[in-house]
Amino acid sequence: MDIGTAILIIGLGALAAAFLLLVIGLVFSELTNSDVPPEVANGAKLHAAHGLFVGIAIVGRILHRLNVCHQVSFIRWFVARFLTRLNPVPAGLRVKNLTFSGVPVRLYQPTAVRDGLRRGLVYIHGGGWVLGHIDSVDEVCRHVATASDTTVLSVGYRLAPEHRYPAQLDDCEAALRHFLSAAEAEFGVDSGRVAVGGDGTGANLAAALCQRLARAEAGHLPLPCAQVLVYPALQMADFNLPSYRQNHAVPVLFRGRMAFYFLQYLGGDASLCQDLLEGIHVPTELKPQYEDWLSAANIPPEFLRRAHGERPTAEYDGQVYHAVRAGLEHEVSPLLAEDELLRKTPPSFILTCEYDVLRDDGLLYRKRLLELQRDVTWRHVPDGFHGMINFFNRGRLGMRSAAQVVESVAEYMNTL
Repeated sequence: MDIGTAILIIGLGALAAAFLLLVIGLVFSELTNSDVPPEVANGAKLHAAHGLFVGIAIVGRILHRLNVCHQVSFIRWFVARFLTRLNPVPAGLRVKNLTFSGVPVRLYQPTAVRDGLRRGLVYIHGGGWVLGHIDSVDEVCRHVATASDTTVLSVGYRLAPEHRYPAQLDDCEAALRHFLSAAEAEFGVDSGRVAVGGDGTGANLAAALCQRLARAEAGHLPLPCAQVLVYPALQMADFNLPSYRQNHAVPVLFRGRMAFYFLQYLGGDASLCQDLLEGIHVPTELKPQYEDWLSAANIPPEFLRRAHGERPTAEYDGQVYHAVRAGLEHEVSPLLAEDELLRKTPPSFILTCEYDVLRDDGLLYRKRLLELQRDVTWRHVPDGFHGMINFFNRGRLGMRSAAQVVESVAEYMNTL
């Protein structure tokens, strides 16, 4: 080996070491800002998983700034390549990749002989409208299909920031309408027993879709028979609810990140995150109405025992409102829908987790629905955190506690 080659190898090694040290330092800094309460299920594994996700995001951020690739593209590639594994299809289940009205979907059909038609579930994955894929909820859909003898349709809607609202909702509606129109003839499913559900922002899309169809009365097709909402994101008017403040730094969803995701969904300026967190985007004339729906007084006292600090004083900024005004409409914030529309929503299953910034969205939505005499089944996970469902049957990343969330969905489907 000549001297030039040796110097090149040493130089590359030094650069790699410097890059690794930089990433480790940034990851350590981010982890010190996180908070995993001792009561959280699988806390040690959550710490480790959070560290991994932070590391991926940081590498993506560095590559983005070097103009190598977009941060989001890197995260999607890494998760798909290294953290997502599709297991062989188990006996008793048929899985097909299809396209409905231009939207990629995956169909899960139990193969056991059955008298009559099956029930159906159209499932919408979470991921902040930015991340996630059909593959990321594959194990969830498989289990729900087999455990409840349900035909499950998983929707691969377009993602932000490449596609902004309402593209995601439009894709979900197109897939659902196609499924309902062909349910009995092609899939042996009773079109009157098809529920719509999802987790996180997927639950947001499910709730918004049910409201959109109810408002339009769905034409000749039946409305969904139920909405299945797993730790749903339901409003962007108030990021200072008690759960947002109590769990602001609990992985895997930080308070500031939720504001960022809403802005990505709306195609807005990410620099407005702090404005949303402070609440200056809400017009003064809307605040009294929102206060009726979003007041902490509407949250059961047992959820207010943990400290949640004082709310910041917000002074309305019209420019910020006009930049994000679509986010206060019911198709982005289903919790802010008028009573008349909520009365048309189907029976609901709502699951909340104690250590989740979105906990109060679910609690407040449940209260509004009950006050309007709608049928609501509620399940609360006292040691749960946001994103639990993504750790179901995921090998080394799997967490036993995630099974209770998936089982709850299957149990509810058995009641329909």
